[in-house]
Amino acid sequence: MNINLTLLMQAAAFAAFIWFTAKFIWPPLMRAIETRQKQIADGLAAGEQGRQSLASTEKRIADMMTEAKQRSAEIIVQGEKLKTETVDAAKAQAKAEADRIVAAAKAEIEQEVLRAKEALRNQVADLAVAGASRILKREVDAKAHAELLAAIRQEL
Repeated sequence: MNINLTLLMQAAAFAAFIWFTAKFIWPPLMRAIETRQKQIADGLAAGEQGRQSLASTEKRIADMMTEAKQRSAEIIVQGEKLKTETVDAAKAQAKAEADRIVAAAKAEIEQEVLRAKEALRNQVADLAVAGASRILKREVDAKAHAELLAAIRQEL
């Protein structure tokens, strides 16, 4: 192999080209590559963070759903309890009202019975006076014998 000036000049041109490339072209290219790598790394980190956020949000939603179901079950139980208490209170109130009505009816019946007895006593007394006057064939004076008639009414 023959080393001559052309080969040396080509080697010098190549060395100048490498130096020029290393000095002026390579640094902006490396900066662009590093910037792109950083953007990719940031994007991957953000994606991972988003995945973790999604997982924690899903867990929180599941917890909230469970809590909402428990709360709704508690509300239903409270509603059933309130319904039962209301029905029981209404039954008790209706029973008390029925007892009051029955007591009032019994008292009214008792009053009617007493009035009927009094009316019957008066009728019996009048019949007794009428019967006695027929037996005696004379008029019995009700005013004159008021004491005797009152005693007869009391006996009946």
